[in-house]
Amino acid sequence: MTSKRNVIKHPQIKNPVETLANTRHEFGEHGGVNMSIEASTTFTAMHPDILADMFHGDKGPDQGGCYLYGRHFNPTVYSLSRQLAALEGTEAAYCTASGMAAISATLIQLCNTGDHIVSSHTVYGGTYALMHDMMPVKNGIGTTFVDITDLDEVEGAITTNTRVLYAESISNPTLRVADIPALSDIAHRHNLKLVIDNTFSPLIISPKQLGADIVVHSMTKFIGGASDHIAGAICADKDFILELMDLHTGALMLLGPTMDPKVAYDISLRIPHLSLRMTEHGQRAQLFAERLKAMGLNICYPGLPEHPDYELLSDLHCPDYGYGGILTLDMGTEELANQLMDMLQNDYRFGYMAVSLGYFDTLMSCSGSTTSSEMTEEDKLEAGISPGLVRMSVGYTGTTEQRWRQLQSALERLDIKGPGPMRVTA
Repeated sequence: MTSKRNVIKHPQIKNPVETLANTRHEFGEHGGVNMSIEASTTFTAMHPDILADMFHGDKGPDQGGCYLYGRHFNPTVYSLSRQLAALEGTEAAYCTASGMAAISATLIQLCNTGDHIVSSHTVYGGTYALMHDMMPVKNGIGTTFVDITDLDEVEGAITTNTRVLYAESISNPTLRVADIPALSDIAHRHNLKLVIDNTFSPLIISPKQLGADIVVHSMTKFIGGASDHIAGAICADKDFILELMDLHTGALMLLGPTMDPKVAYDISLRIPHLSLRMTEHGQRAQLFAERLKAMGLNICYPGLPEHPDYELLSDLHCPDYGYGGILTLDMGTEELANQLMDMLQNDYRFGYMAVSLGYFDTLMSCSGSTTSSEMTEEDKLEAGISPGLVRMSVGYTGTTEQRWRQLQSALERLDIKGPGPMRVTA
């Protein structure tokens, strides 16, 4: 039974792009309009006492000192981190080599052996495997997976050893929306840290504004936008970021998931047009979802009034960017899902059969056998991930009507009928 919440409007939610515009003002080494790439792995100090102070964390780039070593802080990566902090409205951020590096470092930093996490039962497969399989064995940290939309179940799972409440702002792949203000109330009432993965909804949702403590991203997806770099980010208060970089117990400093400065430079050039891309992703996904729904198909998209979290997301999101660029189409069986994707890619050039999301072309995958395959069959059933669930990250290449004709033609060739179980009748 899903818990009810009192819908509270949030007129105070700010457009993150405005904060970024007031922050992003980097100059290159020689006055260029783009920042320079600092490729050095180590940095010199003018006096030996300053080097010692930097090494012990007493004089970093924010403390009147300089940079020390590339695994610790790099100027180019640091600049991108400041942009991510501005986008998420946090004091600080740190960019990592992958989204999983950001997630794993955050959870390992927050939890010790014997501690406990309460997590949404619908998360990215790699995140699920980290908490379900690896951390109990390697770290002695347990996780209880719950329906994050059932606030009573969430609170009931908390124990005296719980340290973290974890959720995705929009869940992968079921597209359920986390009630971040309500989860924040629960977490802080029990002295927990609320960690939100905002990969599906940069700019759309601002978890920090809604009460989250830490926001993580896979920047491989929408923020990167071109599927050419693996990257992640942790956005939090300054104390937590410095804790991650501690010489003795810092998960980032000692595990070393360092972002390459060339990657940081490339991603920094994508940030200024993130708002344009997210708007177009959302507009196309909204239109396709509405038309698929009108055909009677089993479509899930949080921008449809029929979606169970439509009112919640309407309350929490920044309306400038719509309801996101991802939709799901449940074809009923994996066989039929594969037939549709094969036809869309190879016959109509509609998009690509590939995992990941946020690319400028449409990416399609059958979630149960790919990005959620780490989950047990029982857990997939519990989360509502059916064998024929096709996740589409809607791109913006071609014209909208051209892409719609391709999708419609494939469905007509398969003679898909709705409502009810989908089938091939021809």
